[in-house]
Amino acid sequence: MLDYIGDATAVALVGLLTGVLLGLAARLGRFCTLGAIEDYFYSSSDLRLRMWGIAIGVAVTGSFALIALGWLDPAAPAYLANAWSPVASVLGGLVFGYGMAISGNCGFGALARLGGGDLRSFVIVLVTGVAAYALLSGPLSSLRIAVFPPLEADPQALPGIAHGLARLTGLPVAEIGLAIGLAILALVGGPKHVRQAPAVWLWGAVVGLAIVGAWAGTSWIAQHGWDDLPVTSHSFSKPLGDTILYAMLSSGLALNFGAGSVVGVLAGAFIGSMIKGQFRWEACDDPRELRRQIGGAVLMGFGAVAATGCSVGQGLSAMSLLAWSAPVTLGSILIGGYIGLRQLMLGFAPAE
Repeated sequence: MLDYIGDATAVALVGLLTGVLLGLAARLGRFCTLGAIEDYFYSSSDLRLRMWGIAIGVAVTGSFALIALGWLDPAAPAYLANAWSPVASVLGGLVFGYGMAISGNCGFGALARLGGGDLRSFVIVLVTGVAAYALLSGPLSSLRIAVFPPLEADPQALPGIAHGLARLTGLPVAEIGLAIGLAILALVGGPKHVRQAPAVWLWGAVVGLAIVGAWAGTSWIAQHGWDDLPVTSHSFSKPLGDTILYAMLSSGLALNFGAGSVVGVLAGAFIGSMIKGQFRWEACDDPRELRRQIGGAVLMGFGAVAATGCSVGQGLSAMSLLAWSAPVTLGSILIGGYIGLRQLMLGFAPAE
């Protein structure tokens, strides 16, 4: 197959197929980072937050099952191959979370809404992708490198929770990761109201399996193909820029996983919105709202690059490998999102 379609097209297809699952989960299962934060803090419902936890548990369990079977080299993904900067995780996560709140969506959520006909999200997608590239390889890249210089991790001491525990205990990394993944599922899914919500389990599992499927597919291609392509999973900051570049310069660029992932989420969200009868064209009729969305999208692009991943990239893909950066970045995103939501809803007046 690889000889016929080429490695680049193959990884794009992996991104497309697993991205469709994410798009369906967003529209049919209401899987959303900002929505989960809003429900928890302002609607007294933790079901969507627990859906996130189930997705993480499934992703961790599945990813370490791949490692146990020898189908995934844990040192191949960038989340463990590169040294971890706690400062970058905290600052990047806070900036991303705040931008997500004031723009009304993260990059993944904006794609899901765009698939349902929301043209306001098209602006968020474009600005986030351009801002990410401006900091990654554009005019601000030298500043990023000066502040957060990239360093390779020590192959004998990968920056992961399971790897750290393996060094301390002498137990196999895969067994520790599997135990942690199952423990997360038991902890998050244990309460009665979660056990009685099959949709929460279903769509959380779909999201987790999409992450695992991406690792499995890109790892297989990296092992059997001829091109030196990265082993990767879903994230929605740089891939938005990749998709914009490919749309403009496809004759000089190869397809990649990120572009396939973006198109897959759009396709899945469109299918989901049509199934639920929710597709409708929407546009922004308030200049202040548009200004806020553009500013938030810029912050998301900058924050995601600084933290080496967005709410999905760090919160799911990096978390599935139990990288140290993942819980710190995700926690910072949640805090930044809470601050942004509080500003929008209540201003900065002190709580009574």
